[in-house]
Amino acid sequence: MRVVVQRVQSAQVTVQGQVIGQIGTGLLLLVGITATDTEAELDWMARKCLSLRLFPSPERPECDLWDASVQDIQGALLVVSQFTLYGDCRKGRRPSFDQAAAPVLAEPRYDDFVQRLKASGLVVATGRFGADMAVGLVNDGPVTLCLER
Repeated sequence: MRVVVQRVQSAQVTVQGQVIGQIGTGLLLLVGITATDTEAELDWMARKCLSLRLFPSPERPECDLWDASVQDIQGALLVVSQFTLYGDCRKGRRPSFDQAAAPVLAEPRYDDFVQRLKASGLVVATGRFGADMAVGLVNDGPVTLCLER
């Protein structure tokens, strides 16, 4: 499982010109799933995304920029499926997506991951699995991290 985590001031996802998910301050999570991902990977990644200290402390914003998690600040999450995170460009000029899980496997795992995040009580918005989406964001920092499990 791979997740690109971006700290954002705002983010939204649009499908066919219609905004289907948007958030204010929080994290944009671009999620790639493989066929070998298990419940353990989903649990670990959800906990990691929720607990990463990527924000300034609400009590001392001028002191420590890496003091609070998205949960600590009661931020929001926008979760977007992105099989292209498993694009392999080592050979030729066209990426291979052999490592990405087939949609029939990836979609239920993606949904399970989203449910784990929603269990936190935070606002969780999503894109539409398998759709052609336009993702817009204001990256805060910029802060972008790549997680893999």
